[in-house]
Amino acid sequence: MLKQIKDSSRLTQFKTRYPNANAIIIVFAIVMVWRGAWGLLDTYFFPGSPTFSFLSCIAIGALILYLDDFRIENLKR
Repeated sequence: MLKQIKDSSRLTQFKTRYPNANAIIIVFAIVMVWRGAWGLLDTYFFPGSPTFSFLSCIAIGALILYLDDFRIENLKR
């Protein structure tokens, strides 16, 4: 079902005719994904200690970036 929606001609026409509206929709989708991830982290990742949860997330994020050598070439496709 999602493949049919993704491949529909109406969606392709919308993207072609209204690129700015499409960009706004994409921005909202990205914000919703981050909001959901943030909410899950607030709920399940050390819920009784927000300061420790924030510091742990910063440390884990920095570790992941360090292990990846701070490279974002994979996103430039």
